Amino acid sequence: MAKKDQRLLIGLVCTVCKATNYITKRNKINTPEKLHLSKYCRHCKKHTEHKETSHLD
Repeated sequence: MAKKDQRLLIGLVCTVCKATNYITKRNKINTPEKLHLSKYCRHCKKHTEHKETSHLD
């Protein structure tokens, strides 16, 4: 019998301009804390800190 999927669909939001630029998945068992990644923001046109928002089920 298959287990329930442990991966959550999340959005990554730029901390500077608050635009949602990326959508990705995160395993809630292996990574219980929220993601903080340095990604390119096309609105700011530079690399900025992106934080995880609530999951997008």
